[in-house]
Amino acid sequence: MFSDKIDEKIINFLRNDSRESFVDIGKKLKLSESAVRRRVRNMVDNGTIKKFTVEVGDKNATSAIVLISVDSTIDTSKVSDKLTKLEGVKTVYEITGQYDITVIISAPNIAEINNSIDALRKISGVIDTNTVIILRTVS
Repeated sequence: MFSDKIDEKIINFLRNDSRESFVDIGKKLKLSESAVRRRVRNMVDNGTIKKFTVEVGDKNATSAIVLISVDSTIDTSKVSDKLTKLEGVKTVYEITGQYDITVIISAPNIAEINNSIDALRKISGVIDTNTVIILRTVS
C-alpha cells in the first residue's frame, strides 16, 4: 500500500489531523515542505490516497450498521458501487462470512435511517439485510 515508511508516517499524520500543514509534517520527518507535497501528490496519483474528506461530528446523528447478503449470480462490486451513491451511506465494506457487504449509515433520525435502508433493499442483487442501530461510540 505505502511505497515506504515515510509515506506511511505522512498518512498517519494526515489521519490524525488532516489540516496539519505539509511544513509541519516535513519538520517532524526532517523533510522539506515540497518533498511532503510531492509524496502526497504521488500517493493521490497512484491511488494510495483515494480521497480527502471532512467528517462532521453531529451529536444528534443516528447511525446504523447494515449487513447485506448479495445474490450469488450478481457481481458484489456492482451492488457496492450502487450502495455508495445512496443518501446517508457513509462507508461500504465488502466482507467475508455470512454476509457480503457491510454498510454504515448515518442520518439525523431513525426515520431517515429507515428511508436509507428501504432504498438499499431495492437495489438489484440485495437479497437479505440485518440492521443494528449504533447506541454509542466508545472511542
